[in-house]
Amino acid sequence: MLELNDVSHVYANGTRALDHVTLTIPRGMYGLLGPNGAGKSTLMRTVATLQTPTEGAIRFGDIDVIREPERLRRTLGYLPQDFGVYPRVSAYDMLDHMAVLKGIASASDRRTTVETLLNQTNLWSVRKKALAGFSGGMRQRFGIAQALIGNPELIIVDEPTAGLDPEERNRFLNLLAEIGENVVIILSTHIVEDVSDLCPRMAVLAGGRIQLEGAPLELIQSTKGRIWMKVIDRSELAEYKQRYEVISTRLFAGRTVVHIMSDGDPGEGFASVAGGLEDVYFSTLAQSRRAA
Repeated sequence: MLELNDVSHVYANGTRALDHVTLTIPRGMYGLLGPNGAGKSTLMRTVATLQTPTEGAIRFGDIDVIREPERLRRTLGYLPQDFGVYPRVSAYDMLDHMAVLKGIASASDRRTTVETLLNQTNLWSVRKKALAGFSGGMRQRFGIAQALIGNPELIIVDEPTAGLDPEERNRFLNLLAEIGENVVIILSTHIVEDVSDLCPRMAVLAGGRIQLEGAPLELIQSTKGRIWMKVIDRSELAEYKQRYEVISTRLFAGRTVVHIMSDGDPGEGFASVAGGLEDVYFSTLAQSRRAA
C-alpha cells in the first residue's frame, strides 16, 4: 500500500504544484485523473523519488520513500510521459542493458527476464528491430517492459495512452490490467475512459489538490438523477452557461449537446440522463474552478 500524507511541492519560481495531497493507494489499478497542468506529473515524479517534496510524508509498505529513496527504486517500475531510448539499439539489447542497470548480473537471469518481458508485452517478433522503427503503441509496450524489470511492486505510468490508436490503446490497457492484479499500479491520465475501464479506485487532481476520491461506480451513482441534457444551437451556449451549472458540452451534427447538473428538473426541455464518469469528472473540475 502506498500512503501520501499532506504532500506539497512548491517550485523555485513560487508555483505550488501540489497542495497538501493525502491519498491511500491499495494494491491494484488506481486512477489519477486530471487535466493538463493539474500536478499529476509532479506527483508521479515525487512518488518515483525524482524530486523531493517541499513538505509531507510518503510511505510504501515499510519504506519511508523520502528518507530511503534507494529502497523504493529497487521495487519501482516507472514509465514517464516521455522516455528516451537509444534509437538504433534493438528492443532485446536495450532491455538487456536496462536489466544490467537494475542489478541483474547473471547473463542467464537477464536472458530469462528479457525473453519473458518481450513475450508478455507482445514484442517478441520485433525483438531485433531498432527502437527507432517502433510505432507509438510498440514504444509504450516497450516502456512497460522496461518498467517491469526486476518484478517491481509499485508501477507508475504517466499518460501512457496519449497518442495511441484505439487498437493499441486496448492492447496496452489489457496488459496493464493483467499486471495490476498483484502490484500497485498508478495510472496517471487525463483520459476518462482509461480510468473507467480499468480502475477500482480513483482520484481527481486539479490545481494541485485532490478534489475527489473513491470508487468510480460509487461516484457515478452519486450523480443519479442530477444530470440533465439538452441539444441547443451553438449561439445559445453563452446564455445557458449563465443560467445553469453547465458541466460539459460537445458538438453533434452541427448543434451543441449540453450537460448540466441540477438537483431537480430544470424544465425547458432538459431530459434526465444517466451520468457517467465523464460527468463526475467535468462537474468536479467545474466546482474546483469556481472555488479557485
